Amino acid sequence: MASADDLAIQCSDVRKSYGSRCVLDGVNLQVRYGSILALLGRNGAGKSTLISMLCGLLNPDSGSVRVAGVALNGKRPNALGSAIGLAPQDLGLYPQLTVMQNLMSMAMVQGLRPRNARERAEDLIDMFDLGKQSGQRAESLSGGQKRRLHTAMALVHSPRVLFLDEPTVGADVEARSSILQVVRGIADSSTAVLYTTHYMEEIEQLGADVAFLDGGSIVDQGSIHDIIKRHAAPSICVSFVGGLQPEVIGWVRTGDGLEPDRPIDDPGRTLAALLSDQHCRDVQLKDVQVIHANLETAYRNIVRSGGGDSVAYIASGNPGYPERPEQSQALSGISGKENR
Repeated sequence: MASADDLAIQCSDVRKSYGSRCVLDGVNLQVRYGSILALLGRNGAGKSTLISMLCGLLNPDSGSVRVAGVALNGKRPNALGSAIGLAPQDLGLYPQLTVMQNLMSMAMVQGLRPRNARERAEDLIDMFDLGKQSGQRAESLSGGQKRRLHTAMALVHSPRVLFLDEPTVGADVEARSSILQVVRGIADSSTAVLYTTHYMEEIEQLGADVAFLDGGSIVDQGSIHDIIKRHAAPSICVSFVGGLQPEVIGWVRTGDGLEPDRPIDDPGRTLAALLSDQHCRDVQLKDVQVIHANLETAYRNIVRSGGGDSVAYIASGNPGYPERPEQSQALSGISGKENR
């Protein structure tokens, strides 16, 4: 078990409600320095609320929160600002400023002197492969370049804890690869990273631990291997000619087919049992797809057991979410007052 000094984030029995709606219901969470934790959950699961709380932007109704050794007990201490970095999903850039000016401006907001701010900006420009765009205005950058700059701005003050909310949204393959490489390197240098994404492939590439937020609480947390072992098993998806989806006990409708509502041991035996069911005797089999045990399967099983609709998590492919417009102010960093 990790000691308190090893923990960058500690949440104990954290609760938060908006009126009569309970959003967080006894969240317990630990994140070690030097690790990446991918926070997964359906839309409305409370991920944004939890991240806002961990950044000191929102107070819990009860429970304790400690980030970078700083206790958040109803007000946000100044010390927290210099310890954390935040890159929200919405881009936070100064459109009229160049890449260098954006980074230097944020660095000075974070308390770095001009000379140190320029040195740090140059390091980040090199790290994110933005050298050719250094003197280019942010408004003229490509979507992937904007996303890299946005993420870099959260790192100008070398935070000990970094929050990244879907950092590859709208990024092309090159930008996505660059961001993932930087994130892995940051964690290897002892920074803790809390990461949200819709892409399971990213989590696997990062070698991140995983926490599932559902029903207002963390329902499981562990390594990818352990999560798959606990929640995933081989399964099958069966489709019939004409898109027919007969109602069969123990099966659920997914897309144009049927899947077992629980993990299975033997796909062949499971298929035979389905086809022998009285509701399937008058339909013609079209296709059988074997679903291998992976992180996506584990996520779907966890969400299914909790009920409700899940957000669409993607096992692989090229991110293609539409890019959101820049905001008028740079929101990537959390302001601190420390001079460096």
